[in-house]
Amino acid sequence: MPSFYVSHPEVVVEPAVPIEQWGLSDAGFARARRLPDILHGRVERIVSSAERKAVETAAVLGSAIGVTPVIDPHLGELDRSATGYLPEVEFDAVVEAFFAEPDQSVRGWERAGDAQRRTVAAVRRIAASAPGTPTVYVGHGGVGALLLASLRTAAIDRSCDQPGMGSVFAFDPDAWTAMGGWERIR
Repeated sequence: MPSFYVSHPEVVVEPAVPIEQWGLSDAGFARARRLPDILHGRVERIVSSAERKAVETAAVLGSAIGVTPVIDPHLGELDRSATGYLPEVEFDAVVEAFFAEPDQSVRGWERAGDAQRRTVAAVRRIAASAPGTPTVYVGHGGVGALLLASLRTAAIDRSCDQPGMGSVFAFDPDAWTAMGGWERIR
């Protein structure tokens, strides 16, 4: 049975609030409620990042399918606290540099290589704790892209980035392979 990685859907952007405390927007909640249709009941466990937007996404899914999510802080988004909120154009430029130079810290952000090692170790540990259990990992697009690159045995590159917030891909944690690419939650 496959496991799934889900990136949280749209959030309420609050520049004065730490990013990890941002919650889902109304549109984000609506898209999160469509997750069970994509996963087709193939879930026995939900593990979420500790960030509010991921916790809220996991709670919506868990409530719909009768599974209580657990939190694992190692599934958190890359640490970008050095800059906090950045306007969209500036953010996109920093993200480009983040993926282009995975062994360098861009403006104080966690290095892509470090974030990938942290995320891969967390997913491998969680999967090993209950082998063969179909699990949904609820997290963030940046570290999801890094996980997908590892599953594809590909270099860190923005080509593995999600098509937009609220996306999902299936993978086999035992064989450590991706079973496809990102799909938007519609």
